[in-house]
Amino acid sequence: MKITDIRYERLEGVYELSAGHAVARQVGALDIYPEYRQRGSRHPQPTAGSDSVPIREAYVFIDTDEGITGLFGPIYEDQTFQIERHLRPHLIGQDPLAGERLWDILSRQDRHARKGYMMMAISAVDMCLWDIRGKALGLPVYRLLGGPTREVVPAYASALGFAIEPEKVYEQALAFKQEGYTAQKWFFPHGPGDGRAGMERNLMIVRTAREAVGDDVDLMFDAWLGWDVNYAVAMGRAMAPYQPRWLEEPVPPDRIGAYAEIRRLAGIPIAGGEHEYTRWGFKVLLESDGVDVVQADPDWTGGISEMVKICALCSAYDKPVFPHGHSVLPALHLIAAQSPETCPMLEYLIMFNPQKQWFHKVKYMPEGGIVRLPEEPGLGIVLDEERIQARTELRWR
Repeated sequence: MKITDIRYERLEGVYELSAGHAVARQVGALDIYPEYRQRGSRHPQPTAGSDSVPIREAYVFIDTDEGITGLFGPIYEDQTFQIERHLRPHLIGQDPLAGERLWDILSRQDRHARKGYMMMAISAVDMCLWDIRGKALGLPVYRLLGGPTREVVPAYASALGFAIEPEKVYEQALAFKQEGYTAQKWFFPHGPGDGRAGMERNLMIVRTAREAVGDDVDLMFDAWLGWDVNYAVAMGRAMAPYQPRWLEEPVPPDRIGAYAEIRRLAGIPIAGGEHEYTRWGFKVLLESDGVDVVQADPDWTGGISEMVKICALCSAYDKPVFPHGHSVLPALHLIAAQSPETCPMLEYLIMFNPQKQWFHKVKYMPEGGIVRLPEEPGLGIVLDEERIQARTELRWR
């Protein structure tokens, strides 16, 4: 089998919003500047009174001479540019089943391929190649990886975008529990620039969520790169009585020493790695003793091939991997092929993961806090033509 072509398409349609859909802002790294701190959410907001919004997503297709096409998406259009300009020459005519060889070539072909959008492009290609292998053998990817290690995968409710007023946090946290989720994650809106009042509003979210769910649900909290060491330590100590499962990404990802200091002083578990790349980046993070929980994202860190190596590395350090939930299927296949001790749960972004599956015929969503495993060969992405109102080929040549 040989790779014959690589194609990219932008799909367009209309996304139907859930009732009450609105996107609350979260703290971020740019909040050190007042004009950015005053901005609203970084996510698009629905038009008042509308129950639908336009949606457009990019997908990559890798064709073979045996009629099998690997498919992955949605991805950023920047990734399609990187694939076409930098990766395509190393893929055309090659054997798509020789995944280790191709990953090594793609990671070596440019000195800047080690991180950022080019590694994210390599990740998308890797996902397409796994899709091809699964389709060629008639098996879902987790079977090729040695799974399943369990029949279903538990998920935690990730509340990015949900309202953070105390009464709404209480209501939604309780609803998540009643829906069967045994863990949930909330996102802080304030950072150091908001002073003591902002810190108190952050702590109100922690207190309210714990009051709503009691002691039998894990609670996690995300600062999304928006704090500094002193603020994170103070918040960690104040949060400690409420027994958070972890505090996530308190500072930007390259500040490894700061992660280690926060972990040593804050008195609560620290999570990170969503914005780290490859096994070599995680080796540095693990050696620093900066995190209790690893959150590598298969969409970004090198694909499923690299995630398998990262999981093996983390298991040697006795650190669990909770893959970041940028998209569902790659993480679901990976988790289903790892020990439950290594990969305990799937992150499910309640507000955003349905949108990322909008153009898919088969959607993977938690029911009772668990997600069923795919049965389709490959990754299991099948496009729903009835929802695609327009297809545009992306050309970078």
